[in-house]
Amino acid sequence: MDVQVRLLSPAPFSLPLHACSSSRILRRVGGSHVRTADAEAIVGRFPELLEVPGVRAGERAAGTGCRAAPGRRHRVAPRTRHGLRGRPTIGRPFNAWRAREQARGIGSEMAEAGSVSEDIQVECSETSTVLRSISVEVDVSRVGKAFDSAYGELRKTASIKGFRPGKVPRSVLERVYGASLPDQVERVLVSETLAAAIESVDVKPVSEPDIDAERPEPGSPFRYTAHIEVKPEIELPDLGQVEGRKPIVLVGDDEVEAEIERLREKATKLVEEPEETEAADGHSLTLNFVGRIDGEIFPGGSADGVDLELGTGSMIPGFEEQLLGAKAGDNRQLDVTFPDDYGHDELNGKQALFDCEVVAVRRKELPELDDEFAKDLGESESLEELRGRIRGDLEKSRDAEAARALDRSLIESLVALCDFEVPPGVVQGQLQSQMQSMHQQFQGRVPEDVLHEQLRRMQEDGRPMAEQRVRELLLVEAIANDEGMDASKEEVDARL
Repeated sequence: MDVQVRLLSPAPFSLPLHACSSSRILRRVGGSHVRTADAEAIVGRFPELLEVPGVRAGERAAGTGCRAAPGRRHRVAPRTRHGLRGRPTIGRPFNAWRAREQARGIGSEMAEAGSVSEDIQVECSETSTVLRSISVEVDVSRVGKAFDSAYGELRKTASIKGFRPGKVPRSVLERVYGASLPDQVERVLVSETLAAAIESVDVKPVSEPDIDAERPEPGSPFRYTAHIEVKPEIELPDLGQVEGRKPIVLVGDDEVEAEIERLREKATKLVEEPEETEAADGHSLTLNFVGRIDGEIFPGGSADGVDLELGTGSMIPGFEEQLLGAKAGDNRQLDVTFPDDYGHDELNGKQALFDCEVVAVRRKELPELDDEFAKDLGESESLEELRGRIRGDLEKSRDAEAARALDRSLIESLVALCDFEVPPGVVQGQLQSQMQSMHQQFQGRVPEDVLHEQLRRMQEDGRPMAEQRVRELLLVEAIANDEGMDASKEEVDARL
């Protein structure tokens, strides 16, 4: 049974969003305050709220307020593209370009943002609600200085037959390295000017900029265009239209008793049966066995001291059934056939004989259901106290589940009321983040080929889920900004 909740406008969001404190959000429903969720549930679900993939809160490229280093270059004749779009980045940091370029010694720190210098011209156009195109032209004099600097550095290390180190004429360097040096100059010019260009037009990127660049040449201006994704302007709906459903929490007596029985099962002791007792379903047998296929012992088919509970179906078909009626000390030969889909090519569909020795026959003995049983479990002095504790634990667990269900329904209702474009690069970053989480969770636990196939499927089919997630994050952030939510230093420290 569910209870429907309608948020009445204005919605009293008053918790510090970024800290996800323990403050409660109260909505007035039917004239009384009903606690629908706490900050951990409503906002704690979105730890990356201000860290949408590619946008790390507080991280600034050389003090510019944006991440301006371009991504990996891809050659697109006759121009050059930088970017990470559509490229899996499992196990790679998102700012891999900067780290790689710095390691090579060809990147340079971005200029401190401020007013645009006179040797660059910047224009910005709106391609879509989430995309800006920033055109940058670098003056010919600055291009010349970049080439001079590049050749000067190259001269220090170049080793060319017939010339002493550091004495190679520029004309020779141009002849030998002239085809590759413009790529280095391009990277330097972009990294030196992009941050200030972005700052000058007041654009706040939410993913790595995608760069289209002309090939720089001495004596000519250098031009490039940065395609930058931004957050959409979101028009929030009347929050009174947002609806949620919270399941009613009920814990029945039968559920309490079922949990007590589970605890009794865990406390079960195995008691050895008299020597002449015949094994039946429910008995636990201790076995030694040797398995053969075509008269030959096969790997993994032999074991000593194995405990097997009859009737569980944990062995291949026919194994347990042929042990019914066995007594301690009996030796039996079991004739079985491995299933065709057993999972091992060398065993699938094969007939096998197991020489089996029954070492012992034991029965389960459940503890008496009394106050002593409750005391043995700890934290309870009587059976009734144990029942009360179990009921409380179940209600607490169900309450948490109900709160999560309410949160989910509120977010889904909010998303359904808003229509806006989502930055595709951010969605791609979210998808890659999901893939990375799966990779880390299952690496080493499942075969590599199976894991790679699942990752491939996620990359093909997981985009709608990633887009939904980004949409939710942007909406919750928009509400936080609209309500002026912020975290105090104490709340931030508490979260840390």
